[in-house]
Amino acid sequence: MATCYRHTSRETGVSCSNCGRPICPDCMTPTPVGMRCPECSRQKTKTRTARSMHVEPTATYVLIAVNVLMWIGTVLAAGGTRSAAYQNLELVGVNLDPSGGGLVGVSQGEYWRLITGGFLHAANPLHILFNMYILYWLGQMLEPALGHVKFVALYFTSLLAGSFGALLLSPANQPTVGASGAVFGLMAAAFVMQHARGINPMQSGIGPVILLNLALSFVIPNVSIGGHLGGLVGGALVALALERVPAVRRSPQLALAGCAVISAVAVVGAIAVADAKTQNLGLAVIGLLT
Repeated sequence: MATCYRHTSRETGVSCSNCGRPICPDCMTPTPVGMRCPECSRQKTKTRTARSMHVEPTATYVLIAVNVLMWIGTVLAAGGTRSAAYQNLELVGVNLDPSGGGLVGVSQGEYWRLITGGFLHAANPLHILFNMYILYWLGQMLEPALGHVKFVALYFTSLLAGSFGALLLSPANQPTVGASGAVFGLMAAAFVMQHARGINPMQSGIGPVILLNLALSFVIPNVSIGGHLGGLVGGALVALALERVPAVRRSPQLALAGCAVISAVAVVGAIAVADAKTQNLGLAVIGLLT
């Protein structure tokens, strides 16, 4: 177990929510975003009040706005999920071009789908309403504690990990859309961060929410189980990087580098899976024809 950085003979399981250094009870200063060490608690520009926490999660609001605008633009304005605008952005390993131009998908070099698929939602407004409500709830919780940059890094890394999981566990030609992968990543990060701060996630509510949503993933039809599991794993890994790396190296930049590595692995893995499944699909078609 780690020892307090000021009292090296005292073991502790709590770390400063700002710099990540381990602190004992005598060194803990309660703040709205967790316990802080004496040095960080004196940095008034870093301390967040209840009022400032209410208005600070601007990245959360921007992400919600982008998702809503994408839904309005692709579902309402462009003609729905059958429109070219929608189908050119959805996540799919390989599929026939609806305009008759051959094949489309991640395996065809359309790598933007790994991100844009996470900003599309089904025509049913309940899909986007549910995801945006969870994003708002978790954003209010996580962004003030992490800061804008780390929160955005967490979101997009979870989104890419969700895309990897969706391509891994879904048929190559099955489209996947939705912010669920990123949202599951935020839930996993909240679980890890609460546990690191001595908060029981099962009592705080985040644990039961994760279990409930995982159960629904296997019950509700047309839900990307791979996207949910991929986002969950990606978010947990990012949270561990953001929590543990500063505690050991005291380097926020190194923690962000860890997020970049996880994102790169997810992208490379997603492309490799899409290519492999496309090749297998092609071989299967040739076998049927012969």
